[in-house]
Amino acid sequence: MLQLSLSWLGLGPVAASPWHLLLLGGASLFLARILAWIYAFYDNCRRLRCFPQPPSCHWLWGHLDIMQTDEEGMQLLTELSHYFRDVYLSWFGAFYPILRLSHPKFIAPVLQAPAAVAPKEMTFYGFLKPWLGDGLLLSSGDKWSRHRRLLTPAFHFDILKSYVKVFNKSVNIMHAKWQRLTAKGSTRLDMFEHISLMTLDSLQKCVFSFDSNCQESPSEYIAAILELSSLIMKRHRQLLLYVDFLYYLTANGRRFRKACDLVHDFTDAVIRERRHTLNSQGVDEFLKAKTKSKTLDFIDVLLLAKDEHGKELSDEDIRAEADTFMFGGHDTAASALSWILYNLARHPEYQERCRQEVQELLRGREPQEIEWDDLAQLPFLTMCIKESLRLHPPVISISRCCTKDIVLPDGRVIPKGNDCIISIFGVHHNPSVWPDPEVRPSPPNSGTSGGVYDPFRFDPENSQKRSPLAFIPFSAGPR
Repeated sequence: MLQLSLSWLGLGPVAASPWHLLLLGGASLFLARILAWIYAFYDNCRRLRCFPQPPSCHWLWGHLDIMQTDEEGMQLLTELSHYFRDVYLSWFGAFYPILRLSHPKFIAPVLQAPAAVAPKEMTFYGFLKPWLGDGLLLSSGDKWSRHRRLLTPAFHFDILKSYVKVFNKSVNIMHAKWQRLTAKGSTRLDMFEHISLMTLDSLQKCVFSFDSNCQESPSEYIAAILELSSLIMKRHRQLLLYVDFLYYLTANGRRFRKACDLVHDFTDAVIRERRHTLNSQGVDEFLKAKTKSKTLDFIDVLLLAKDEHGKELSDEDIRAEADTFMFGGHDTAASALSWILYNLARHPEYQERCRQEVQELLRGREPQEIEWDDLAQLPFLTMCIKESLRLHPPVISISRCCTKDIVLPDGRVIPKGNDCIISIFGVHHNPSVWPDPEVRPSPPNSGTSGGVYDPFRFDPENSQKRSPLAFIPFSAGPR
């Protein structure tokens, strides 16, 4: 039998059976991989030394203490963006470096890189996959490009114009509810909760042509969407539950699966019914009926979409896109609207000027409702909306993974394989981009906001002087 000397391990000559050789080979491969990882990690750390990092980096947890999404965490991030005005390095645990960028010049090479060079980093987005599937938010490569082309007609002005009436109807329901509450003596309400229901009501009507009456009575589907959004944010703050196997063993994991099933069943039922109608009527009759009722919704557009080869989207693809827009549209819009109303309430002089602008536009009109063409005729209100989005962007950051080295304007290089966080909040609050950018606490009993909410930053003349990447509430670049 073949003899193998293992004297270097202190074992002496042994009979080398195939199993011994296999075990030795496996151990050698494992050791080689460990050594290669250690070298790659060391080399990466060496290349990242050119980037400053905050102090108090724990040997195991890194900078996890500054990566909170509560108010204290946001204040700390604001302070760091004032101190590190372009890019700095932080550690998510002991072995996961993250570069945080907060200046237009430094986010440009990452955000404007081709999608294949700086794709989305999928750790957090992966939590959404069981719910949203391979929709526009989570897909990549050829599939993303194809879906992007097929979804373009859904955002044609002729389709979007009809949605304004839907928005007006949903807002009128919310206003009527507020009037009933004030008539009963209620002087306080959770505005975000009411506005969230209003945006979900609008989306259900625009995506599915479905009226759930969710602003007035409970809706299982709406409750499931709200629960899914909440559960995803909870999971994001619990490192151990990043492992799918562990997460789905927990009570929250089981609730997540149940809510996913409910949302998918609703969307699938709408798609099946609409496809049956389309197949039985034919495309021409289907479009004729939709033209009469003026109700071409998002599902209709997706069902009718065909690529250059005449291939349609599958039912699974349509569900993914519909679920993606229900998720992406309700919470961000509700957050933006709530902060806009808050800022106008804190600045009654701006609120009154917005009111006069709207009243002047609607003078002599019956009914007094905003229409599509009116949106371009409200310059001061637009400035107020933009300043609120600067101060309180609905999404505070986005992430990208660099598949190639990316050179920054000052010559420093983001090494291949590293993840970047583009801090939208940091860019919007960067004092080297926005003079006096912060809203400061008010003096007690002053009756004033005490801060800098300045709509005139977005006067067209002032906007021309800034980088287009200084204001990115809805991100920028190919994705």
